[in-house]
Amino acid sequence: MALTLHGYWRSSATYRVRIALNLKQLAYQYEPVHLVKDGGKQHQAAYRRLNPSALVPTLVDDQRGVQLNQSLSIIEYLEECYPDTLSLLPTDPYQRAQVRTMAMDIACDIQPLANLRVMQYLKNEAAVNPAAQQAWPLHWMHIGFQTFEQRLQQSAGTYCNGDTLSLADVCLVPQVYNALRFGLPLTDFPLLHGIAHRCNSLAAFIAAKPENQSDAEL
Repeated sequence: MALTLHGYWRSSATYRVRIALNLKQLAYQYEPVHLVKDGGKQHQAAYRRLNPSALVPTLVDDQRGVQLNQSLSIIEYLEECYPDTLSLLPTDPYQRAQVRTMAMDIACDIQPLANLRVMQYLKNEAAVNPAAQQAWPLHWMHIGFQTFEQRLQQSAGTYCNGDTLSLADVCLVPQVYNALRFGLPLTDFPLLHGIAHRCNSLAAFIAAKPENQSDAEL
């Protein structure tokens, strides 16, 4: 199989790529990388040769001799190399930029602040007390979701960009999953919550859910 995705079931960045692959109906092999066992398998030499940052995901395209990391770069690569599949970026330049903005709101400004290595640092190195550890991701997700909800007031329809699925939805759904896992109430964010709910009724999103992965630990 040409495409191999190395990732972790609960990694939201890996989750984004799974959704994109599914929406594009691209077959791929999934190779789990456990982020906790044995000190985190992402730190082992074999994986670091694929991804020096020791993060997930990594996509390998054997047909083109390519290996890539960073979820947004991977998805843009799929957009360009598989143009006959469902496009996740609008053709209109302004809408295209707006979709990228919403995707980056999540992938650059929200998700990294509650990433596993950040949470491990707060606990193990900074010795932050448990209550503050719990409050940290909730604080940043709440602030980020406020911005996202405001953007949706201008752009939302059935999905983030009108009635067409886009990269913004691909990024939103994993972040809502994370928010619910951390216990963030979504009552203040009816637009984004509704969009995530509608997306999660679609087969591509259902198949990409963390609990439906081969390495899921429930």
